[in-house]
Amino acid sequence: MAAPPTPLVFKVSRREPVLITPSEPTPHELKPLSDIDDQDGLRVQIPLICFYPYDPSMQRRDPVKVIKEALAKTLVFYYPFAGRLREGPKRKLLVECTGEGILFIEADGDVTLEQFGDVLYPPIPCLEELLFDVPGSGGMINCPLLLIQVTRLKCGGIVFAIRLNHTMSDATGLNQFLSAMCEMVHGAQTPSIQPVWERDVLNARNPPQVTCLHHEYDQLVDDTTDNVPLTKKTHRSFFFGAANISAIRGFAPLHLRHCSTFDVLTAFLWRCRTIALQPNPNDEMRILCVVNARNRFNPPLPRGYYGNCIAYSVAMATAGEISRNSLGFTLELVRKAKANVTEEYMRSVADLLVIKGRPWYTMVRSYLVSDVTRAMFAEMNLGWGKPKYAGPAKGNVASFQIPYRTKKGEDGVLVTLCLPTPAMERFVKELDSTFKEQSNGGGNAKSPLSSL
Repeated sequence: MAAPPTPLVFKVSRREPVLITPSEPTPHELKPLSDIDDQDGLRVQIPLICFYPYDPSMQRRDPVKVIKEALAKTLVFYYPFAGRLREGPKRKLLVECTGEGILFIEADGDVTLEQFGDVLYPPIPCLEELLFDVPGSGGMINCPLLLIQVTRLKCGGIVFAIRLNHTMSDATGLNQFLSAMCEMVHGAQTPSIQPVWERDVLNARNPPQVTCLHHEYDQLVDDTTDNVPLTKKTHRSFFFGAANISAIRGFAPLHLRHCSTFDVLTAFLWRCRTIALQPNPNDEMRILCVVNARNRFNPPLPRGYYGNCIAYSVAMATAGEISRNSLGFTLELVRKAKANVTEEYMRSVADLLVIKGRPWYTMVRSYLVSDVTRAMFAEMNLGWGKPKYAGPAKGNVASFQIPYRTKKGEDGVLVTLCLPTPAMERFVKELDSTFKEQSNGGGNAKSPLSSL
């Protein structure tokens, strides 16, 4: 395998951060988050990044000014984002809608989009320069709920980066907010989808009653060999094109070859990842699939609901079972885990979270997978076309599946993965051997390592 390219290094000059407030007066009120929103596993900041090439229209309209004005208008409708979180009794989170605003940074980078070359995918080089962590801004309580940095590049392009307090929204909710901002850029006076708060629809019942199994919240002792510091892990992205996906389907039993791309790819990666980690064959391994549960409710949640409506559906098997069996074994487990997420399941999750004090989902011997292929971040048109890349900026906790187009114009799915360095080396070999074997059998799928 070729030596990795020299890491890109550049500097960014930033102006002092400012607060962007709603452009019109908004209500000052307390709004409780749902009992799904304020679980410990969502009390984190998540970064998203978009790269836009130069467009001549940028000379007529300063991108920074355009974005700031659009944000101020959007916050009139999404005014809770301009507030601050408070913590009430029993660790219940509430938004105080103070109108203080979101944090905004204007910056200039001494780099061109071309210098990023073919690495417009996670892990994003020099992310800390493109999304500066303003001291004191990254906490959960009494801190800005959104941080946005817009960086002008030497070539005239821009980088739009955003950090979201995850308790406020999931990927679907964030996309709804950003879509409204784009509409404001294009002259809209109101969003086409009106935001809906109504977080009480995902609160625990009274009294709470856990009616489903929720192994995703098992409190386990972490005695695994892959529990190493991030500095001793390797973070990579892999591209799976149509030929790769088709090849993977070919490993599944006939009756399962119709399954979704997410199911097939996730089952395949879980198996490869488990083999690479070399756990004890009797160790129980888990996969946690982040499931958007909006369509599991009857009646459905309101269309404009922008809170978290996700479940961490879990499947479990021993390392020996996963490694010994064919793809069909893990594929059946993934499909069953996703099917478990119903309206009753979500009610039961909310009840469990309240009873147990809003715990973390377990990451012990777990592979956490999040599908953002339908989040539509790549459609974010701020007035000068669509981004060359739009999506998660890193994937060192969750493994993201991201829609991606290569430099050759091939569409497919980009998968982020973070593993202990020796395990990543074994994972790469497992992928290479799998697709080499398929190729020797007459297939035409290149290794995901050579596709980017």
